[in-house]
Amino acid sequence: MSRPHAVAITGGIGAGKSEALAAFARHGAATMSSDEVVHRLLAEDEEVRDALHQRFGDAILDESGHVDRSAIAEIVFHDRDSLDWLERLLHPRVQREYMAWREQLARLPEPPAVCVTEVPLLYEVGADERFDSVVVITAPSEVRAARAKRWSKEPREQRLLPDEEKVAEADFAYVNDGTLEELDSFVAGVMRDLEA
Repeated sequence: MSRPHAVAITGGIGAGKSEALAAFARHGAATMSSDEVVHRLLAEDEEVRDALHQRFGDAILDESGHVDRSAIAEIVFHDRDSLDWLERLLHPRVQREYMAWREQLARLPEPPAVCVTEVPLLYEVGADERFDSVVVITAPSEVRAARAKRWSKEPREQRLLPDEEKVAEADFAYVNDGTLEELDSFVAGVMRDLEA
């Protein structure tokens, strides 16, 4: 099997990981959003729903009995133990979906040259070893604050490695404080390097 070159995008909240992922898709990479996988697990996975309900009770369900992401966010924003528990519940499932997706891509008659996913806690959970290349997206704190209203209060943010450490480990890094066109140009250059 000809496996696609596996790329992880990481960076802090509000840095622009999702925009970078969209740019990779525009330039021909297969892409997967970890956030979208989490949203789907919360909405559709009965085991996840049951575990959440058992831990947090009816407070995390909406009127129709579905998991309410904003209710969960309110809980874990104020409770580090609950955040850790939630990540232990979700991360292995996200990883399994990602690895299965990669295998599916490799089995295609014409696999894409590059596959990309964004992984917010890449280095923090030791997931970088599962990828061929890492792209770190950073942005100054004032830019990130303008993009993501709650980023400074986000409990995960306190546990992230400093940008300088991530940049030192990465294969590619970009300070995303300009236009979307500039980010797109950076991504186009990364794709050229990866496909060379």
